[in-house]
Amino acid sequence: MGNGDIRVRGIAARAGGWSARHRWAAVGIWVLFVVLAMGLGSAAGRVDVKDSDQLKGETHTAARIIEDAGIDEPAGETVLIQAKDGGVKATDADFRAAVESVVKAVEGTGEVTDVTSPYESDTISKDGRSALVQFDIRGDAETAGERVEPVLKAVEDVQKDHAALRIEEIGSASMMKTFDDAFGDDFKKAEFSAVPVALGILLIAFGALVAALLPVLLAITAIMATMGLMGIVSHVMPMSETANSVMLLVGLAVGVDYCLFYLRREREEREAGRDAQTALRIAAATSGRAIIVSGVTVCVAMAGMLFTGLAEFEAMGLASLMVVAVAMVGSVTVLPALLSLLGGRVEKGRIPFLRRRQRKGGGSDSRFWTAVLKGVLAKPLASVVVAAGVLLAIAAPAVGMKTQNLTLDQEFGDSLPIVQTYNRVNDAFPGGSEPAEVVVKADDINAPQVQAALTDFREQAISSGASRGPVDIKLHDAQNVAFVYVPLVGGSDLDKAGASLDKLRDEVRPATLGKVDGIEAPITGQVAGSKDFNDQLAGAVVPVFVFVVVFAFLLMLLCFRSLTIAITSIVLNLLSVGAAYGILVAVFQHGWGASLVGAEGVGAIITWLPLFLFVILFGLSMDYHVFVVSRIREARLRGRTTKDAITHGVVTTAGVVTSAAVIMVAVFAIFGTLSMQSMKQMGVGLAAAVLIDATIIRGVLLPAVMALLGERNWYLPKWLNRMPDLTHDEAPEAVTRETPSRDDEGEPVRV
Repeated sequence: MGNGDIRVRGIAARAGGWSARHRWAAVGIWVLFVVLAMGLGSAAGRVDVKDSDQLKGETHTAARIIEDAGIDEPAGETVLIQAKDGGVKATDADFRAAVESVVKAVEGTGEVTDVTSPYESDTISKDGRSALVQFDIRGDAETAGERVEPVLKAVEDVQKDHAALRIEEIGSASMMKTFDDAFGDDFKKAEFSAVPVALGILLIAFGALVAALLPVLLAITAIMATMGLMGIVSHVMPMSETANSVMLLVGLAVGVDYCLFYLRREREEREAGRDAQTALRIAAATSGRAIIVSGVTVCVAMAGMLFTGLAEFEAMGLASLMVVAVAMVGSVTVLPALLSLLGGRVEKGRIPFLRRRQRKGGGSDSRFWTAVLKGVLAKPLASVVVAAGVLLAIAAPAVGMKTQNLTLDQEFGDSLPIVQTYNRVNDAFPGGSEPAEVVVKADDINAPQVQAALTDFREQAISSGASRGPVDIKLHDAQNVAFVYVPLVGGSDLDKAGASLDKLRDEVRPATLGKVDGIEAPITGQVAGSKDFNDQLAGAVVPVFVFVVVFAFLLMLLCFRSLTIAITSIVLNLLSVGAAYGILVAVFQHGWGASLVGAEGVGAIITWLPLFLFVILFGLSMDYHVFVVSRIREARLRGRTTKDAITHGVVTTAGVVTSAAVIMVAVFAIFGTLSMQSMKQMGVGLAAAVLIDATIIRGVLLPAVMALLGERNWYLPKWLNRMPDLTHDEAPEAVTRETPSRDDEGEPVRV
């Protein structure tokens, strides 16, 4: 079969053609870009989100007051001393001796300050069986976990001498150390294991080491470049460690996917008899275009997070957007250059027992999907009813979704001893482990009216029922700031603790501190932060949803010039997201099959996850959708009937979509094995959604819906004909002996 000239138009085709002709220049520019991005990012350093910028509302105001005053709050620690049975009371000599031993032991380490005995602070439980010794760790609170070890050892030594008592330490420093020891390597293991998992799956998919390495190497270089860019951009919009982890996850997923799409199309064309140059040009104009459409759609979806107003979400959204954009650019520039350089050597490193079956005509037909599609297209209406019914049934539990910031015992279960200590402190002193913190700023904190208001606040906080005490006041005279610590009734029950917080904010504060002119008294703390976060997130849901859906719809409309395709794309993606929500609620809230993933007793979905999943899934699901629909439209433009085009498009992309989905599911499932329930929920939700998307949606629902619609798939109202035409990238197949066909606008398509 001869090869002749083909017409190539559009960004993807031109970029691929230029890179193939100037391959060393393309590779050099990419390497230079990665090195420069990393170098400049390293030189600039990364600015992370400040506590004062994390949230809006009272939590933000409190953090700003503390920051402006230059007060570095130390890491507070507490030692619980509790009788193991009802025989010993805090007034007994043995109990007093244990308290004195704890005070002496922690002071002896030289690592603590402001040690307070329960007999001085009145931190003794109502039943007299429990008491709290409180103190602060010297130095920076953020690194206190690195210095708390001697204090923990001292408390353990005291415990050995008092067998009748339970003596346990808890606080921000000890929790920081415990979590770092238990889970500090968890994320690193997940991130590092994701690469070999992806490489192993690619080896099976391609059967050759070089072909498998290309997508992984390109994804890694895209991630490296983005890490450098994050450092530069962070001086305008601060970043965070969470944003870094999400960027790695998304970057690996889309980077590998994009290269996989491109590489499989190039191999398919060569197996069909094209020469290497023509095969590469076809891949550039077809898969390259699909990558650009998909990449832009994913970027738009990620940009939705910028509308939340939450600094952490904004950082995650921008980092994800950047890595997708970098991976997209790399896939349509440096990848064709590398393929042109390697030529047939891309097949080097063949795995003997994974030798791929050569298919006649270069197709990548799948017997399984061919059989499935045959049944789907034979009865499309029944297929739509069954598949949509299954997805709606899976999504049904999402109607009763309960979201909240997970408490310590929900997040980690009883796997850590410190969680049990946390529960015992809350049982004996409700809210004592995570009190509300009132940050009072006045012109003169020692003025009589201010001191009287502080006293009234302390008394009414208890008399109102919001707290059972003790309410502690800590003055910073030089800065004219006071901290008031209020243990909330409800403790670790966030619903009850939230009601206590509302009582403090809406009743107690206006009646006391609110009556003094010139006083600022925002209330912060764990419960307040959770409430402010939830309120702000709830206000962001509609703007983010509308932005993502509307822009995704417009992109589909512009890129396929079909109102029908745009509408069905949105509906199918929403079904996929809904099914993922349903699985999350069923497993983590209702506990159905929770033991299979180690999620017993969680009972809620972490607050930030639904919106995060919506944005991520809506973007990532477009990968498969754009790739499959592009192939269907391409076949339709070459003169096939709509039904034949559907069969061709779905079956020929089945292999690459399956491989890409398996990689994504495997990578996301790694996060589902982590110990933290929030990360487990994220991993399970992402993996389940991708699996549903690549099977039920793309393999059954999409072809069935398109078969039912027939020629209506390509419907575009006349008044929309003036839209920009972004479909011209769909380059025809390389020179064949087929008769030229015409596209939707009547323009000849050369073949």
